[in-house]
This record gives sequence, structure tokens and C-alpha cells, in this order.
Amino acid sequence: MTYRVRYTRMAREDLLRLYGFLAGNDVDAARHALDVVRASIELLGRFPFTCRKATPETPLLREMIIPFGSGGYVALFEIEDDRTVTILAVRHQREEDYH
Repeated sequence: MTYRVRYTRMAREDLLRLYGFLAGNDVDAARHALDVVRASIELLGRFPFTCRKATPETPLLREMIIPFGSGGYVALFEIEDDRTVTILAVRHQREEDYH
């Protein structure tokens, strides 16, 4: 089964913010980070249930850990139905939580 992966407006803004933060110091690193995040998120189109639950109470709300350099990113997403995964937010692992 394949899921359609879509992004909320807030998730797209997160990606732009994360890119802008890195681009201030190293544009190539910022591009590479964005490529890594997007490629990782594409995997959710096939394997969304392999990621950890964000909360025990909501089994379809999940987090994907995306390694990058000495840190990485966390994508919060929801499995909407048997065809759609929605990316809700993306944060650097050192940022405050999005819950």
C-alpha cells in the first residue's frame, strides 16, 4: 500500500525556517539538510507505521527521527486514513517540543 504524503502550511514554514537558519552559515549544508529531510519523509509513503508513536493515547500521531550530522530533525505526522499521511511539523532535535 502506498500513502500520499502531504504537508500542512505550518510544516512547510518549518522547513523554510530550518533552511534559513542553516543557510545563514552554510548554504550547501542547508540544501543538503533539506534534501535529507525530504527524502526521509518520502519513506512515509510506504512505511508510516514504522515510526514511533508521539503519544500513547493517539496511535496515528507519530514521529520520525531524521539523523543529520551530530543532531538531526524530528517530523511530527498523522496517518489520516489508509491513503494519506500528513506532515504536521518539523523541528531540529535541539528545539523545544512541538506538543
